[in-house]
Formats: sequence, C-alpha cells, structure tokens
Amino acid sequence: MKIELKHLTKRFPNRSKNQPDVIAVNDFNLEIPSGKLIGLLGPSGCGKSTALNLLCGLLKPTEGQILFGEDDVTKLPAEKRGVGFVFQSYALYPHLTVQQNITFPLENLKGKDKLTREQMQKRAYEAAKLVQIEGLMDRKPSELSGGQQQRVAIARALVKMPRVLLLDEPLSNLDARLRLQTREEIRRIQKETKITTVFVTHDQEEAMSISDLIVVMKDGVIQQIGKPQEVYDRPLNLFVAKFLGTPPINVFSGRICAGKLFIGEDAVLDIDGAEDQEVWVGVRPEGFVLKEQSGPLHCTLSGVEVMGRDISVVASHPAMQGTTVRSIISAENMVELEDETTVRFAVKPSKVHVFSKKTELRIPFEAK
Repeated sequence: MKIELKHLTKRFPNRSKNQPDVIAVNDFNLEIPSGKLIGLLGPSGCGKSTALNLLCGLLKPTEGQILFGEDDVTKLPAEKRGVGFVFQSYALYPHLTVQQNITFPLENLKGKDKLTREQMQKRAYEAAKLVQIEGLMDRKPSELSGGQQQRVAIARALVKMPRVLLLDEPLSNLDARLRLQTREEIRRIQKETKITTVFVTHDQEEAMSISDLIVVMKDGVIQQIGKPQEVYDRPLNLFVAKFLGTPPINVFSGRICAGKLFIGEDAVLDIDGAEDQEVWVGVRPEGFVLKEQSGPLHCTLSGVEVMGRDISVVASHPAMQGTTVRSIISAENMVELEDETTVRFAVKPSKVHVFSKKTELRIPFEAK
C-alpha cells in the first residue's frame, strides 16, 4: 500500500493570548513506497508523533491530503482506514488473556467483515505465531516480560490484517538487550508481511538499523529523506549531520582559504570546488587517523578509552564546538600515547563535511 502525504500541515491554537498558532507539522510532503519500512526520526517535539496521528486519523490535518493508494483518506475516521497502531505504552487490557487482547479488535467487526469465534481464534493464533508468542495465549499481561507484552501489542495490530502498520516509539520502554531483539523482530515481521510500516523514534540507531528509508524532522519540517547510509554519508545540513551518528560528529569552527580547509589554525585538507568562506567543519569520529608526527590537526590529549576492538581517543581543540573531540581508532592502529600531552591527526576526506556558517547547508568539495 503506497502512502502519499501532500502539503500536510497541523496547527494547534496557542494557549497564550496574542501568540501565533503552534505548527506541529509544516507543509509535509512524503511518498512512502508500498511494502517498505520508513523511519520517522527526530528530537522530541519535532512533530513525528503528530504526523503519525494524522496518518491514522486520530488527528485531523489543518491543511493537506493523505492518500492510501488511490484512496483519499484525509477525512476518513480512524476505524475505517485499515491501520494497525502500536503505542509506546503497549495499552494492553490487564484483565484479559493474551488471546483475548489479540482478538479484541475483531470483536467489533460488523456486517460482511464479522467473524465467527473460530475464525477469530484462528486469526489470533496466526498473528501470535508470527511474533512467536503462540505458547503464551492463556497468560495475562502481568505474567509477561516487557518484550512479550510488546509482541502482544504488535500481534493485536496485525490481527486486523491492516493496510498500514504504525509504530510510535514501540521500544522505548524496553531495556537495551530487549530493544535490540525486538527491533530485529519488527524488521522480520515487516519483511514477512510486506505491510507498509511507519516507525517513529528519536533513537537514530534504531531508525538506521531497520528502515528502508529514514525521514529526519526538525520543528515539524522534513530536513532530509533517504536511505540510512546515504543520509549518514551525505547530510544536507548541519542539523542532520549532528543528529545522526554515535558518538556524534565533531564540529569545529573553520574556514576555506586558497584551496585549503582550515580547522582553527590547522590546514587539514587541500580541496577544490569551494569558495573562500567561514565554515563549520564536521568530522565523524571514525574519520580521524592517528599520526605520531605528521598529522596536521593538533589536539590536546585528555584521555584514552579502551573498548576492545576500537580505542576512543578523547582530546580538545580551541576550534571545537563542544567540550571534547572524540575519535574512534582501530586498536590495531593505536600508537603509544602514554606520557603524551598532544595528539596529531590526519582526517579522511570521505568523513569530513563542510557547512556554510550562514545557511548551515553542506558545501560539496573534492579533496586533492
């Protein structure tokens, strides 16, 4: 089921007098291909959950249009859109068994869609089997782990055989190990069912790991749409570059002058294709190459953190926008830093992004 959002806008009246309306979603244009999993990603308050509520019909748009395939569902009530919704809080009925929770959406079907008790039980079992909880059908939610409760919520959403599946931060209540396991399950289920799925999260690692496409939002506006690796490798602006990546990108004050890229007073790259100007220079943590003597970037060493496969070198630089420069170095390439106060780096051109200080848009360049 292809989804199209055309010029979708949602305004909320401001509670303060003589203040403009709050625009939660602003001129939102997005086409979601059929059968794909899309990650809506952004910080808290960016409008991603509002966009999801507009999709499912819990909110009415102020302006714009929502299409499911060829059907305009903009004014269609939520119960008639054929949408499965999984909430952050699971929202299971504590007095019902797993089977009763899963079959609950089927109880309200009427007319030609009405099912017999046997049909409902069969469909509930099929949904439970898909999420691998078919052996827990007689338990109550209080007898389940957090991950199992989340699977019940997903099964309940799938039992209706929805055209579209919407997931609103479904992993935020789980511990780290369960988050990893459950997100892998969500991806497996989505691939098996081929249901067009929209996954809302503020966790960029979650979104990048399971999404076919990610949509990065800020203040109700789409900043960038693309495949996760493409967005990571070629961010359109400084916000996207800073939002994606763990550890986050290192941002320095710099300049382009006479074909050279400077970080502070250090000339770190020879470049072509960019005019002389003041810039922000972003270097991914994996973009540093530790050099004993020849590195052009001079940093003051703060400490070394051993992480097994990798080493995190923590340092500082006068041009750094933030407290520390964090670089990730392969343990095999580590040089002896004991008793050192200064470290020197070269930088990998493919991991360096340059942004205009005026517009914060990325400036393309070629390294010589």
